[in-house]
Amino acid sequence: MQLLFLGTLALFVGVTVTVPAQEKRVHHQHDLSDHAHDDAHSFQYDHEAFLGKEEAKTFDQLSPEESKERLGKIVDRIDTDKDGFISHAELHRWIKHRQRRYIEENVDKHWKDYDQNKDGKIGWNEYKNTTYGFYMGEEFDDVDDKVSYRSMLIRDERRFKNADQDGDGIATREEFTAFLHPEEFDYMKDIVIQETIEDIDKNGDKKIDLQEYIGDMFNAEDGENEPDWVTTEKKHFSDFRDVNKDGFLDASEVAQWILPGEVDHADNEAKHLIHETDKDNDDKITKKEILANWNMFVGSQATNYGEDLTKRHDEL
Repeated sequence: MQLLFLGTLALFVGVTVTVPAQEKRVHHQHDLSDHAHDDAHSFQYDHEAFLGKEEAKTFDQLSPEESKERLGKIVDRIDTDKDGFISHAELHRWIKHRQRRYIEENVDKHWKDYDQNKDGKIGWNEYKNTTYGFYMGEEFDDVDDKVSYRSMLIRDERRFKNADQDGDGIATREEFTAFLHPEEFDYMKDIVIQETIEDIDKNGDKKIDLQEYIGDMFNAEDGENEPDWVTTEKKHFSDFRDVNKDGFLDASEVAQWILPGEVDHADNEAKHLIHETDKDNDDKITKKEILANWNMFVGSQATNYGEDLTKRHDEL
């Protein structure tokens, strides 16, 4: 059985070695679109924000009539409370959902491996036994890495319990997503910060000093010259990262570094679409109002919703 360690490794999915190592620690929001947001010339930004970049690319295959028909079905899915209106919260959630499809596809890929009893949930014991059981058996007492495995097990259990909002020891798909990708969930930010400090803090004082900060990015081989970017990072540590100038990064300073306060583009886009569509100024929009402005949401372009709408989306 292949040891996946999905929880422990999830923070580093998609990181490449072509950027300085400190960049792997910073969790930036993904762009909603590759296009400029300029409604006077094009609604392409809105299309990609509302549908997701990949889905928006296939919209050209549908006629305007087909696009409007499928948009109506999408609206029904967005209206999760079935009150006939699309609120800002519902639209914001939908846009966030479309923008994190790569994460949900990753969760789907592994869900079947852990939901052993096929009940649509994953208990901690299911995850633990599938991931670690083979390596924790008594017959592996002499395995050199067993201490590391146990350390990762403890770390994963702590993260699982943080993701498990109702504390029942069982993760829904949303909670399991938070477990695998905690950087995407506000209520998991403390665990992201804690794990980052643990990764970098070598002397166990629960803080990060300059040597540890640089050591996370660069370890010089014998006779190797220090790259210019390392010198720059040392200055960044002193001038920007270490806000209180005590020579260390504490939890609040690590938070400012790895979770920079950025504009919530999905929130802004939801507000924009409602503002442009809400004709009676009640701060929510109906299917009729959306279909009257269908070109802003989807245009005369198409998506793979013919297939997508046939799938179950229990998280919605």
